[in-house]
Amino acid sequence: MEARAILRNVPTSPRKMRLVADMIRGQKVSRALAILQYQPQAAAPVLKKVLMSAVANWQQLNEDTKLEDAELYVKTVFVDGGTMLKRLRPAPQGRAYRVRKRSNHITLVVDDASAELIQQEA
Repeated sequence: MEARAILRNVPTSPRKMRLVADMIRGQKVSRALAILQYQPQAAAPVLKKVLMSAVANWQQLNEDTKLEDAELYVKTVFVDGGTMLKRLRPAPQGRAYRVRKRSNHITLVVDDASAELIQQEA
């Protein structure tokens, strides 16, 4: 059974967040956490927190199964654009440049690999 976690309005551009999200897509949860632990990008700790939340949500749904016995993996992770703060920056000769401060929404789904094999066989 899959579980998901959603984090909205993260003040990072979606493009920067997608670079880190692409690294953990399809990985086992333990490997994904190890990858995120040592990434220098500012998006890595945020994504790690979302991953831990998804694992905790999976534990809530599957109280009878031990986390150590489950083969959890990152089933899907996608980053959508969020709201954009629009600001003005002074420019030469009385003009103004538009500054767009982007944000994003993260959706992360974890699933049990052993449960996937059982469903495919049935």
